[in-house]
Amino acid sequence: MTVQIVTDGAASLPAALIRQHDLVVVPMWLHLEGHEIRETECELEQVVQADDVTTSGPSPGDFETAIAPLLSDDGVLVLTIAASMSSTHQAASLAGKALGERVRVVDTTTAAGAEGLVVLAAARAARGGADLDEVEAEARRAIAQVRLVATVPSLDHLVRSGRVPGIAGWAGRHLGINPLFEFRDGKAHRLRPALSGEAAVERILSEWRRSDTPSADLHVAALHAMAPEAAQDLLARVRAERTPASAFVGEFNAVMVAHVGPGLTGLAWWWDAPR
Repeated sequence: MTVQIVTDGAASLPAALIRQHDLVVVPMWLHLEGHEIRETECELEQVVQADDVTTSGPSPGDFETAIAPLLSDDGVLVLTIAASMSSTHQAASLAGKALGERVRVVDTTTAAGAEGLVVLAAARAARGGADLDEVEAEARRAIAQVRLVATVPSLDHLVRSGRVPGIAGWAGRHLGINPLFEFRDGKAHRLRPALSGEAAVERILSEWRRSDTPSADLHVAALHAMAPEAAQDLLARVRAERTPASAFVGEFNAVMVAHVGPGLTGLAWWWDAPR
């Protein structure tokens, strides 16, 4: 046996990577048109077109159901979306306490592709034979270094969800700018906006270039909300300059799309320096 890794749907991991690393992903919930459904049970277009949609994290029971079959002497590490964004971390923590000391729950303090990169760092350590303490330490090492910078066509959805001040959404609508933000320490931090979509992408790449660590392995994810071609192009531009040790394109789950709206494109990355 090895340490088992559990995460939530916000990690934006492709199905192939979930299978490859034997990960368990606990889905989030949508309240859509009077029905409560798992995020995996609806199309993203339904979420965007719905007049009334709210979201919630998995319950403690959802996590217990997912974790209990995995329990062994090796233990289970649960990695969640930032606690500041969702009740998911609290629910996972309650489930972990109920199931005992062989379950560790860690707040990644991030989301989407950045959360996915943390999950994969832990999964690689587990597959390499690391024990629970070592796998958790590897996850925390990635958390301390991972970055996520993204652009959205409009901040309207984020304004409605309370993630940024209303004036920022107004500026995006009326001045034709492309808002940019960096998500770190559990919060979205506004960056200087760009005057076009291409300029926004170039600014994302500039942030990545400035962080370059020549002797380190690059782990990178291009993330998107219903904009796969833009994310694939962004990752291709990274690959043209650096060969990543690992890379993936991660689509936002339905819950994340409900909060950010369609069109987001971003880059998450961290540099794994030799130790």
